[in-house]
Amino acid sequence: MLKKILTGAAVAALAVTLGACSSTRPADGGDAGGSAECNVGIAMPTRSLERWINDGEQLQKKLADAGCTVDLQYADNKTDQQISQIQNQISGGAKILVIAAIDGSTLGPVLQEAKAQNATVIAYDRLINGSENVDYYATFDNYKVGTLQGQFIEEQLGLADGAGPFNLEPFAGSPDDNNAKFFFAGAWDLLQPYVEKGQLVVPSGKAPANDDAWASIGIQGWASDKAQAEMDNRLSSFYGDGKKVNVVLSPNDSLAIGIEASLKSAGYTAGADYPIITGQDADKANVKAILEGLQAMTVWKDTRALGDRVFTMIEEIRNGEEVEVNDTETYDNGKKVVPSYLLTPEVVVKDDVQSKLIDSGFLKASDVGL
Repeated sequence: MLKKILTGAAVAALAVTLGACSSTRPADGGDAGGSAECNVGIAMPTRSLERWINDGEQLQKKLADAGCTVDLQYADNKTDQQISQIQNQISGGAKILVIAAIDGSTLGPVLQEAKAQNATVIAYDRLINGSENVDYYATFDNYKVGTLQGQFIEEQLGLADGAGPFNLEPFAGSPDDNNAKFFFAGAWDLLQPYVEKGQLVVPSGKAPANDDAWASIGIQGWASDKAQAEMDNRLSSFYGDGKKVNVVLSPNDSLAIGIEASLKSAGYTAGADYPIITGQDADKANVKAILEGLQAMTVWKDTRALGDRVFTMIEEIRNGEEVEVNDTETYDNGKKVVPSYLLTPEVVVKDDVQSKLIDSGFLKASDVGL
């Protein structure tokens, strides 16, 4: 059921189309005289994660090149700030809002304001909950992200063949991020049975009893420093007398960087005995870590494809066409089933960096020391 719900959510965001415009408003909010029909507000959660910078700037450029008025804002992971930014975009005449929510349960009132101005709302990569005024949702299959991480651990450790026991430390994402529960559930649905069998042991005891308890190990704001502090605590409290971590379930690259810093300070070095560490987003620092043997994998979500899909949705809206989605039944935000468009993520390991990330133009070789 959870997987089904997750899959539906990603489809909707992709559905919004691009309205015709004549000019562009800079990201600082200055007005360059664009038309109201293609006045787009983009609300991103933070600049502290590389992926949101890429997402926002790439979509802004596509829209600007199409002649749209564009207002791109980042909210420093502060919900009140994001709400204020969206209100300003509505006041500025935005007819399409693309929102990557910090806390998707808090936007109901401001989306009611948007509806009163006949604005179309696209939830970008994070579902907005508790509001009937969400028109589309575009995202990646976030349950699949976790599934890929869990499968990687299963395969690398030979768990399906009965290998073990191995010491596992699981982490989860920010409790206010709707996607974090899906990342964790996708992995935990695979890994928890091995915990119950004793093939995976969690010395810290930070092993949620079920998917619904994921927030008990969530790292607020996806903060690297908080993940590092949490890992420091686990290592100092539960790994004395030569006991070693064998694998860390990290739902994204930001947490993985903090975890890797903690391991380094505890004396762990790259090599055969270094823990398997998962990630997500293919951030530059983490791709370097993969090349150096300090991170085993990352789940790559090509955000260019997500931006392209949202751009297409906006164009469809402008042209009065039906917005293409690939799920209209399963992503329920508590008020409605949101029409969704899901894209497929993929695993990147050391041998894939050149072919998947560099040859595709997602990263430059110089970005990762190649």
